[in-house]
Amino acid sequence: MSDLIERYLAVWNEADPEARRAKLAQDWAEDVTLVDPLVDVQGRDAIDATIAGVREQFDGLVFTPVGTVDAHHGVARFRWGLGPAGAEPLAIGFDVVTLDAEGRIKTVVGFFDKLPAT
Repeated sequence: MSDLIERYLAVWNEADPEARRAKLAQDWAEDVTLVDPLVDVQGRDAIDATIAGVREQFDGLVFTPVGTVDAHHGVARFRWGLGPAGAEPLAIGFDVVTLDAEGRIKTVVGFFDKLPAT
């Protein structure tokens, strides 16, 4: 499951739209849902658009794992950071991912632990 979560974060870091869509098709179910305090979207296309918006808003920042992945029975929870490469994250979040019968990401429920001051 740790490998899948690494690829999950790589999707969020992918700047090339075609490469990002290919990565989404590899590991994410067609009808995947993503819910966090800011979005509630369904489907790969909607998630791709969400990621594109996040990348535009936080240009130059990268998502990195924070800690280890805890997983069982097709469910994983993990923390991530968003910040400059090699630096302390400006934002930290916590995601819970569930997989479908084929082992693809079916749902993502996200929470924000730390956000940058505005």
